[in-house]
Amino acid sequence: MSNPTHLKPVPAASTPDDSPAFVRSLPAWAAPAALGAILVLAAVLYGWSLSSLEWANSYYSAAVKSMGKSWTNFLFGSYDPAGVITVDKPPAALWPQVISSKIFGLHGWALVLPQMIEGVAAVLVLHRTVRRWAGEGAALVAALVLTLTPITVAINRDNNPDTLLVLLLVSAAYALTRALQAEGRAATWWLCASGFLIGCGFLTKMLAAWMVIPAFTLAWLVGGSGPWIPRVRRLLGAAAILAASSLWWVAMVALWPGDHPYTGGSKDGSAWDLVVGYNGLGRVFGSSDGMSQNMGGLGGGFGGVSGLGRLFNAQVGGQISWLLPVSALALAVALVGVVMRRRGMLSADAVLPASGWLLWGTWLVVCAAVYSTQKGIFHPYYTTQLAPAIAALCGGLTAALVRVHRAGVRWAPLVGVAAVVVSAVWAVALVRRDSDWNGWLVWPVLLLGCAAVVLLLLARRRGRLLTVAVGAAVASVLVAPGAWAVSVPGSTSAMGGSNPTAGPTTFGFGGGGRMPRLSGNDGDLPSGMPSGFPGGDAPSGQSGQPSSGDVPSGMPSGMPSGMPSGMPTGGANGMPGMSGGSTSGDSDMPSFPGGGSGKAPSGRGGFGGGAELTSEQRKILDYAVEHAPDARIKLAVEGPAMATSSFILGSDETVIGMGGFTSMDNAPSVDQLKEWTKSGELRYVLGSDTNSGGRPGMTGSGNYSKQRSDWIADNCTKVPASAYGSTSSKKSSGGAMGFGAGADVLYDCAAK
Repeated sequence: MSNPTHLKPVPAASTPDDSPAFVRSLPAWAAPAALGAILVLAAVLYGWSLSSLEWANSYYSAAVKSMGKSWTNFLFGSYDPAGVITVDKPPAALWPQVISSKIFGLHGWALVLPQMIEGVAAVLVLHRTVRRWAGEGAALVAALVLTLTPITVAINRDNNPDTLLVLLLVSAAYALTRALQAEGRAATWWLCASGFLIGCGFLTKMLAAWMVIPAFTLAWLVGGSGPWIPRVRRLLGAAAILAASSLWWVAMVALWPGDHPYTGGSKDGSAWDLVVGYNGLGRVFGSSDGMSQNMGGLGGGFGGVSGLGRLFNAQVGGQISWLLPVSALALAVALVGVVMRRRGMLSADAVLPASGWLLWGTWLVVCAAVYSTQKGIFHPYYTTQLAPAIAALCGGLTAALVRVHRAGVRWAPLVGVAAVVVSAVWAVALVRRDSDWNGWLVWPVLLLGCAAVVLLLLARRRGRLLTVAVGAAVASVLVAPGAWAVSVPGSTSAMGGSNPTAGPTTFGFGGGGRMPRLSGNDGDLPSGMPSGFPGGDAPSGQSGQPSSGDVPSGMPSGMPSGMPSGMPTGGANGMPGMSGGSTSGDSDMPSFPGGGSGKAPSGRGGFGGGAELTSEQRKILDYAVEHAPDARIKLAVEGPAMATSSFILGSDETVIGMGGFTSMDNAPSVDQLKEWTKSGELRYVLGSDTNSGGRPGMTGSGNYSKQRSDWIADNCTKVPASAYGSTSSKKSSGGAMGFGAGADVLYDCAAK
């Protein structure tokens, strides 16, 4: 039994010369040359001046250095060289960076180089995938759209896990497309390969990879070859492969016979808890088993409040939403095409296979719905996962309209006109949100849009103009997002590698627009912000300070009452010819968590720690090494793990952070601290000058940060600042997640 929607390889279209829909043939070399140009463009955008990126996200960069110390650290993704705790993700995305650092040495550019290669590879694989579904023209459009997606350019110039995730998912889509075109055993092998690649994606960002499973399942069930029962049987086999390739690392963590790092982000040290908790239900609902991800209301502020409009708001809209209206139009055209085909108004060759529409359409809808509504920590760069689906749908729309136009459907150019108009209107709206940053883009958008509309209308009667009209339409819809994409190389961001964005630079709560305002005041920033923080005054009854204990009201405790000096006020630098402001290289702007190098006078350094040791940090570390030369762990820093990134990257000593990324994890536990100090493995702890020895962190079910802080206060003595060469204890601008709490104090835990 054959499947009428079974996807077949797309042959080169041919049209008789006397056809009114004749489209002038291009030379044989044109398509390969165009693809080559797109790949070169991608390589330039993703790889321009990699050395200027320094350490990108220093949290992951520190982990890469630590993972290169031992095979155990490598397999588990240890954040610190001592193997105390892992990063809060699986390690697969960091493995290529570790290998690169072994080949080229530990440099910031060496860690971002694999990301650039993976980004270019994703463009190539997407082209190959769409070409099998919709033809060469659609594939070139899709490749160009993916290349010029602003947030994709930004994240491909960083060392976060999302770049490898996108490559693996696009590769899985290619394997599925091959399975849809094959029959028998070949179809089974390709389908299993698709499941395997999604599983590999799981090892980069866990459940984020599984969001595409509904799309793959639906596409296979509708477009797969053979009767239903064998089709379902093959699907179950692929699901088993997917589960095995996804969960082998989770099983390894659970069954490892010896000592291994505590799984960062989990409540009990297990990888499974990380999957379903912090990186699972916690991201969707904002909390999991008492562990909140709100960060005092800040978590969702990076991308605005959750809701159906999140992808179009000031923080996210300029990163990914440029072509979302066109994607919606593409799905509507696909539906109309199916109806016309069933009614006999179109031949089978005039419509694209439904399986492709289902794959990319469901991919986009599911991921967009999750990212729009998730209440936990959300960054704009997560939306790069939508980019391949948007690109494929735009390519599919182009091919579908050309096909139905050739089939004699006179309204096809009018749909193209609608696509140009709606994209131009939305582009103008996005650009005008911050007209001080390259506001001149409005005019190219309007001029190219008008030209495309005229050419598309003329192409209704003069088929030879169709190729030119399609090219003008593509140019008109990509000029604005392309300008944002080109602005990324050389630009600066207040949050650096921890929250890479394109377009106008803002304080760090997402790029692409002005500073968000407080909820309830027609803005996007969660309510409960302290007085003096950008966006407005705190609501009545909230000052931004903790009301009692360690539980913050509004922002986490210690949040500065105003913006730090030296924050950027202009837009991104961009490539030559792009206007915009930037931060000064000599400013004392603190760095955000994982945000690369920042300058700060305190021992902790910056908002969460920079990538270079300050003079105070160097003095503290040298003192600890000199007075405890035989200690396995030279220094333990109480607070979020990224506060130690400068110690790990700026020295070869064994320094650990306590509590993982958020400081809430039970690693090291109080019992471990007792054992280490008793055996001489640890002597010195860097904490704060508070009633307890540590720093307040985010609240969690176990409140392990407070337990460690209390133990430090009860069992350790303060080392005078003059002992390690400091004239006085300086107030820290860092602290948990960058929110300071008291002055930095070195504690001697062997002296009490």
